[in-house]
Amino acid sequence: MSPHGNEDPAEFLRTAANLKRFSRRRFLAGSVLGLTLASDLFVTRLIQRYREDLEILRVRDETAERRFPAATWFLFPGYKTSWEEAVWILNSLRPALTLRGQLAGIGYSNRGLDVEDIVAAVFRYIRIHQMRRIYFYGHSFGGMLAVQVAARLRERGIAVELIILDSSPAAGADVLDHDMFEGAVALYDAGYRIPSVVRGGYELGERVLHKHERTWRTVADQTLEQLSPLAPSTTLIQSQASYIYHYDARRYADSLGGTSLAFIGNPDDRTVNYQSTREGWAAAFPKNLVSDSLVTEGAGPAHASPQWNPGVYQRVVGEVLRLYSPAERGGGLKSVF
Repeated sequence: MSPHGNEDPAEFLRTAANLKRFSRRRFLAGSVLGLTLASDLFVTRLIQRYREDLEILRVRDETAERRFPAATWFLFPGYKTSWEEAVWILNSLRPALTLRGQLAGIGYSNRGLDVEDIVAAVFRYIRIHQMRRIYFYGHSFGGMLAVQVAARLRERGIAVELIILDSSPAAGADVLDHDMFEGAVALYDAGYRIPSVVRGGYELGERVLHKHERTWRTVADQTLEQLSPLAPSTTLIQSQASYIYHYDARRYADSLGGTSLAFIGNPDDRTVNYQSTREGWAAAFPKNLVSDSLVTEGAGPAHASPQWNPGVYQRVVGEVLRLYSPAERGGGLKSVF
């Protein structure tokens, strides 16, 4: 919806074309196709309204809670990841992550990505549950956000011990195919919101263009998931795309103190440039990066897919934890000044 009220669909598409001519063909082709593939259902609006408030999604594990009463992981889910898929990712990583702490994930608000709200929610959770050892897992774009949140928490006296960056771009330029989200970003930055009637074609088109990373069954499953009432709102997705597009890890250089970073990825990644991403994180955080060579070999899709390849990711995350050895280190809730 435009900030000026309801727009005629044809006028809306013409506006999109004028805002970003470079990406108009792919973006608008998917949007037009979406007119016949999606509808703005009442049930979708109702369910998504329930998710307008940010929520910390706690995944209970009695063994981890008993062994690590004051330690927790926070999962920062990736682009377009629903609350349900965030829990799925945590459960896929559970055998490795619960070797160090309890599990929680960020359920992003459907009103849009708000870093200040996320920092405040994580801070409250840590205080309420009296956590002293904090670990972050950044799933795709979630790694970018995790670094910024860690920097902001440090300003409040809370040190994050370790951030795992799962195929996380170090800058918007690391994303290989700008065309599929440049149009969405241009509209969002100009104050326009993509109507849900164009959502279906946009989602299908994006996955078909990345068919080399997926089977046709995966394309169908992921497209239908994004059209379900449980999927993130178009406003949230546009705000995430804008965040990715404008991000640069160098802004947070020297802001993490003693926090360790570990980058994991896959040279076959067709969503993010594996080599430039590795180099970007190493250049921004040369003193913080403890590993950037661990590869999720055999994972498909190659980009940030622990929910599809739990065995591969459990092994790699286990290697990160052995390299880092956080059980032997201090940290957590403390003054950083």
